Amino acid sequence: MQGTVASFNEDASGEVVLDSGRRVAFDAAAFAVSGLRFLRPGQRVQLEADADGSIVAVRILTMRP
Repeated sequence: MQGTVASFNEDASGEVVLDSGRRVAFDAAAFAVSGLRFLRPGQRVQLEADADGSIVAVRILTMRP
């Protein structure tokens, strides 16, 4: 899933607006997988979810050749 960061909180949780328009929250544990220090509103990210739909990873989108 891909989307745009809507908010990023001090506790490293946040919310993303998916390309479909649906809002999805993520917790600090999912953000910790990224190895990043912060996200900014408007930044594009890729979300990974487990079988029950919980977000397990938040990663920055990168350009690939």
